[in-house]
Amino acid sequence: MVVKTIFEAIGMQLPKVLLPKQGTDMHRWAVIACDQYTSDQAYWQRLEQQTAGNISTLNLIFPEAYLDDEETEERISAINQTMEKYLADGSLEEQPPGFILVDRKTTTTASRKGLIVALDLERYDYTAGAQSLIRATEGTILDRLPPRIKVRQDAAIELPHIMVLIDDPQQTVIEPLFSEKLETVYDFELLENGGHLKGYRVDQPQLIEQIVTALEKLADPDAYHEKYNVDGAPMLYAMGDGNHSFATAKAIWEKLKQEASAPDQVMNHPARFALVELVNVHDSGLDFEAIHRVLFNVNCVHLQQQMKAFFAARKTPLDFTLCSNLEEAQTLAEGNEGAHAFPIVLGGRFGVCIVEKPEYTLTVATLQAFLDHYLEENPSARIDYIHGEKAVTDLGSKTGCVGFYLPAISKHDLFKTIVLDGALPRKTFSMGEADEKRFYLECRKIC
Repeated sequence: MVVKTIFEAIGMQLPKVLLPKQGTDMHRWAVIACDQYTSDQAYWQRLEQQTAGNISTLNLIFPEAYLDDEETEERISAINQTMEKYLADGSLEEQPPGFILVDRKTTTTASRKGLIVALDLERYDYTAGAQSLIRATEGTILDRLPPRIKVRQDAAIELPHIMVLIDDPQQTVIEPLFSEKLETVYDFELLENGGHLKGYRVDQPQLIEQIVTALEKLADPDAYHEKYNVDGAPMLYAMGDGNHSFATAKAIWEKLKQEASAPDQVMNHPARFALVELVNVHDSGLDFEAIHRVLFNVNCVHLQQQMKAFFAARKTPLDFTLCSNLEEAQTLAEGNEGAHAFPIVLGGRFGVCIVEKPEYTLTVATLQAFLDHYLEENPSARIDYIHGEKAVTDLGSKTGCVGFYLPAISKHDLFKTIVLDGALPRKTFSMGEADEKRFYLECRKIC
């Protein structure tokens, strides 16, 4: 039986996944997403020690903790050479067309379910107001794309840390697969408190048809309009984690099309698709966490003055109250209905900022508006986006640093919010803490 591999209506391809050869130490093969621990090079140095002498995805990625290092070009060249080596020496083996069903256990959840698929970049648009089948959930920071493009543009393979969400409250796409008898392709413990990962091969024609049919029903225009009470083209997929990596793949694909001598033939190029993990936003193992902010190289007194002046100019006055600890600041922040309140740590002191009559819907938008203004006015300052309150406290307590704690949004409101209001402010939410992020494992040829 000939299995169809491209499903235009749902913007999906049945991928030929590359997996490590039999006998590979999977514990040392898989490492966490490159955009984690960006202010903690010690974490990545530990990984180098733990994976030394083994084939590992650590040798195929560019940890963003090193983006500012002088050896950037050399690191990218080494990554590309290692990709070619792993393909040539059989370290990576191409599987028959099929999906991979994923079951992830972390320190906070017994099971988070996903499905490895390839999505069509022709059906993705990250610009504001886009009505594409695949949409960004947060604003895309264009100046974050060039370094990622450098890493991907000459790469022979891709490794996804991208997680894409579907809104499937009846659990019709991914969850039924766990009642099937499937071949196990990996089952192992992850490094550095990452939990446990299992993967199952899904290549049976009837199961592929079952998945595609369920996704087609979610994308049906009538069902979409009834669910969200809106007109317009349906949105089937919403970016969860890895928005900028997906946008990078899109940028490279658009460049390939522009440079193609035979436009019709380029549409069959493997770079038209990007490997991702689909996750149901209603999965009980999926948690939304806030993404906090830390500013570096700042004068704390000047920052407070700037904040008060910024919000006063917008007739949304800010009040700052000192607290003895983070718990007290969080309690005070939670008790301000109608206002936007967020705890802060500066110079080792905790407090809470309360913005009356905010002009934005979300607290993160209120804070980010100020931070964007402040960074523009103070170019020596630097911002990082942090997962986990402890990291914010540790970093924000250092001299010249300020940490901002933000609340999480409800995952059940995400799709409707995107449909009605468009993309959220950048770095609004995180799907779990840093250790729960997707680990690199599956690969796919893109050249």
